[in-house]
Amino acid sequence: MNNKKYSVTVAGGGSTFTPGIVLMLLENMDRFPIRSIKFYDNDAKRQETVAKACEIYLKENAPEIEFAYTTDPETAFTDIDFVLAHIRVGKYAMREKDEKIPLKYGVLGQETCGPGGIAYGMRSIGGVIEILDYMEQYSPDAWMLNYSNPAAIVAEATRRLRPDSKILNICDMPIDLEEKMAHMCGLKSRKEMQVGYYGLNHFGWWHKIHDKDGNDLMPQIKEHVAVNGFADALSDTNQHVDASWRETFTKVKDVYAVDPSTIPNTYLKYYLYPDYVVEHSNKEYTRANEVIDGREKHVFGICNDIIEKGTSKGVEGFEADAHATYIVDLACALAENTNERFLLIVENEGAIENFDRTAMVEIPCIVGRNGYEKICQGAIPQFQKGLMEQQVSVEKLTVEAWIEGNYNKLWQAITLSKTVPSARVAKLILDDLIEANKEYWPELH
Repeated sequence: MNNKKYSVTVAGGGSTFTPGIVLMLLENMDRFPIRSIKFYDNDAKRQETVAKACEIYLKENAPEIEFAYTTDPETAFTDIDFVLAHIRVGKYAMREKDEKIPLKYGVLGQETCGPGGIAYGMRSIGGVIEILDYMEQYSPDAWMLNYSNPAAIVAEATRRLRPDSKILNICDMPIDLEEKMAHMCGLKSRKEMQVGYYGLNHFGWWHKIHDKDGNDLMPQIKEHVAVNGFADALSDTNQHVDASWRETFTKVKDVYAVDPSTIPNTYLKYYLYPDYVVEHSNKEYTRANEVIDGREKHVFGICNDIIEKGTSKGVEGFEADAHATYIVDLACALAENTNERFLLIVENEGAIENFDRTAMVEIPCIVGRNGYEKICQGAIPQFQKGLMEQQVSVEKLTVEAWIEGNYNKLWQAITLSKTVPSARVAKLILDDLIEANKEYWPELH
């Protein structure tokens, strides 16, 4: 390990996840020493609340770290080594529309899946590209670790529009699920497992899982998943404990039953059981409302408490996002050349041998100072291949629609989604989404 200290910019400084990221960085200073943390957000008021609370915490616990928050790109992105990007263009008010507009037409409303995910992607592309351009302008040697959703659409957009940029697109959901699987096997951490995985983001399957000694863990995990999905590994300390998440983790048993040779990602329930999801959705109170009334109020309440008291001492609930340590793991791999394995969203180029070479697939990769090397997953079964070909076409058409301002391609994208029953319904949803997203989408023609 070298003696360098790193400078990090958190893009999305006003996010409710930002305090947990900061505290997680502090907990890992022994292996990833920090000299500077900067927040960047285009919503100054929202960011200020989070930033002032974090500033107080940093002064009390790590006064040697320089801290700043800003809405100025030059200030935010000058002299940095890493950008941690988790932006939400339109915030939760637009997420609520993403979820409720499709439900009007009997189609599931979800943050990253179906028409809602497409709408969110159309907002996210410009924001992520803008941040990437700022980084390259002011700190051309920096890396951007992007976990802004919907990661699949964003990754396809960066492949098309910024193919040579130093960006890694990542997702925390497989990390969370691997921790649950490790728990099922009595292991301390997912890092004690080696996995084979293929798919698209929020659309994938584990096909091999071994422990460090090479023992096959799939049979043991399958026993749990067949009965209770991932609910076996839930506890009150898990990040996702809302009723909607508990139901999602349990529903995996039905997704698993469709192909018991693999272990599925939770999000596949939206594509394989969309009718079930709609039947169990409250059109008036969706996941966005849960977050607004839950996490939003909780985190901002804690931040305001710290600001009012002028100290973080004695304030409960200000804690590290423990499972987000994968972000530090990834930064360390790039900075310290650790050659650790990660699931990344990368251009296929034959890693899945019987699938579109230009698709942005989620597969294991080895990461070091010079970037990543893909680990080939071989040929995949016809069932998964068919589903993935349909979904990757949705993602590619969405990005093409954004680049070209093409109405028909976005209509095609929504029509192709396995969550949508017909082109007629797709058009009704699209026209409502266009009206709702006037401030955020490019003009379509």
